[in-house]
Amino acid sequence: MGILEILVVLAVLGVLFVNGWTDAPNAIAAGVSTGAMTMGQGVAMATGMNLLGGAAALLMGQGVAETVGELGVFSSDGAGTAALAATLLAVILWSVAAWVFGIPTSESHGLMAAIMGGALALGAGGISARAVGKIAIGLVFSVGLGFLGGWSISLGFRRMRKRPRLWLWGQRCAAALMAFAHGLQDTPKFAAILFLSREGQELPLWGMLLCSGVMGLGTLCGGGRIIRKVGSEMVDIQPKEGFAADLAGTVSLLLSTLQGLPVSTTHAKTCALMGAAMGGREGTVDGKVVRSMFLAWILTFPACGLLAFLLTKLFLSIPF
Repeated sequence: MGILEILVVLAVLGVLFVNGWTDAPNAIAAGVSTGAMTMGQGVAMATGMNLLGGAAALLMGQGVAETVGELGVFSSDGAGTAALAATLLAVILWSVAAWVFGIPTSESHGLMAAIMGGALALGAGGISARAVGKIAIGLVFSVGLGFLGGWSISLGFRRMRKRPRLWLWGQRCAAALMAFAHGLQDTPKFAAILFLSREGQELPLWGMLLCSGVMGLGTLCGGGRIIRKVGSEMVDIQPKEGFAADLAGTVSLLLSTLQGLPVSTTHAKTCALMGAAMGGREGTVDGKVVRSMFLAWILTFPACGLLAFLLTKLFLSIPF
């Protein structure tokens, strides 16, 4: 294995670590903010359920991985490997910069934008229009279903009696399902990058477990900043609304995964939280925080795509 191949493997693991660091905490943000679980309990649960979701992805098909693998064509020669390493580095740099400001961006969409940027640097023919279309459909579907699901479920709960213990336990269960759905969606997405140059090869169990484990390690090492931004600053909710948000986010991710659509946990869960807060009797939404998040989401695609394009050109000029 050459220097570039080693760099690609390390970069994939780095993206997975950052994903667990900045994306996975969204799955438990509502539960921690409402007091359904402590930070430590939430992180431990999310780590375990992410790992379980990654393993389950092997049994539920690899449509998400196939879409990501189809998005950008990278040859197995030096140029293709250099471009792949550059795209992954672009995602890491963007994600860490967003984490510094406590903004929950989407590593999933950052990855897909970076793949397109790197493929463009190699030649425009390397981008699949079909895969781009599926990504666009997934974005609209997951965000719309997350928001409408959170709003409608929360609205339906408004007339139900207050039973604090029931809602707390319900939210814990729903948060666990949300973390499982995150592992199910994101593990094959990032594992596919390890095998982009091995056309037709199924993702092995060890690869899925390795990716899930590294993502879980990222969640263990730090997610408090994102949890506070999403679960405390953006919305003010009670366990009833938190349960509705986790349930809606889980349904959004599961249905998207079953359709082979690569989507963002951050986008689906954040919109589910906003919908649940607006549909509930006691929830509120901070418009200023929402605007800053949406701005970061809008900038993710062009920023990661351009950064990957420039880094690819730089890497191609270096005689590795």
